Amino acid sequence: MGVRYQRGLECIAPYIPGKPIEEVKREYGLEDVIKLASNENPLGPSPKALVALQQALPNLNYYPDGQCFSLRQALSLHLQVPPEQIAVSNGADGLILELCMAYLDEGSEVVVSRSSFPIYDLFTHAMRGTLIKTPTHEYGLDLTAMADSITERTRLVFVCNPNNPTGTVVGAGEVDDFIQHVPEHVLIVLDEAYYHFVDTRDYPDSLRYIREGRPNVIVLRTFSKAYGLAGIRLGYGIAVPLLLDTIHKVREPFAVNLLAQAAGIGALNDEEFLRQTLDINAAGRRFFYQEFQRMGLFFVPSHTNFVLVNVSRNATEVCKNLLKHGLIVRPGLAYDLPQFLRITVGTATQNSRLVCALEDVLAKIQLS
Repeated sequence: MGVRYQRGLECIAPYIPGKPIEEVKREYGLEDVIKLASNENPLGPSPKALVALQQALPNLNYYPDGQCFSLRQALSLHLQVPPEQIAVSNGADGLILELCMAYLDEGSEVVVSRSSFPIYDLFTHAMRGTLIKTPTHEYGLDLTAMADSITERTRLVFVCNPNNPTGTVVGAGEVDDFIQHVPEHVLIVLDEAYYHFVDTRDYPDSLRYIREGRPNVIVLRTFSKAYGLAGIRLGYGIAVPLLLDTIHKVREPFAVNLLAQAAGIGALNDEEFLRQTLDINAAGRRFFYQEFQRMGLFFVPSHTNFVLVNVSRNATEVCKNLLKHGLIVRPGLAYDLPQFLRITVGTATQNSRLVCALEDVLAKIQLS
């Protein structure tokens, strides 16, 4: 069973993103800073997205299409689902907020896993819902514990797959069993922000649930990671139209800006960039595994563009020392993992620099 948390604004710890590069440059007097903290694409944005952005610039005097018609049509062709089953948002975070606004009140409960994406916690508390956190299993989601924590007051359950920050996945069979056991009054949110990077055959075909007409399943995805568009904030959800109608009631009139819509269409056509991204990421993960094993550090094998590694000491202290080397990584304290670092996979050069700096920092801390 899960742990029940007090609800309300007083419970909210503001989300703290990774430090911006310019801030670290100012603070430490550095010229060369690498950010491997926020799971951004080290190759930059999709080139075809950049072309689309340039072509859209002369139209900035107009409000964007509030229905995102052209982008939804492009996504429809890409995903092979009808456009009326797609909702576009200001990042996947925007859809998470809209879901909480649409489904929660002060009597509602939300089930999440420990050591998962903290935005679920923040928006649940903001809507005065009650947060139920379940334990992890081998650094991954325990779907049995999550299902057992559902009550008649449960309205949402967030399944982050692959999970952020651990990089683990739950397989197709587990997800199938879970969905079969969740009552229809509970909306199952399958957050697949990192699905592009998954390299196991056991990963669920989540769109199958939408095609089957499941009334209580929504799949969330994003352009931020694999397509390198984190800076424009673009995500989308796939669900049956009746479910999406509920979200549309609470969304902003122009939630997705004109440039984001154009860039999304361009990115969907950039298969070569996506292939390069996945190849570099796979090589970078293998390099981290090899080096962490050499250094005697425990890590969690990842299905994402980051790796969670245990530095066996206060990870926040390690992060602060890495900043002096011009390297920004993410400590695990906000995820209930105080001895872990979450390190984004960068280019080969960036990855090598990170390993050298981490080895130096750990050695100096050991001696101090």
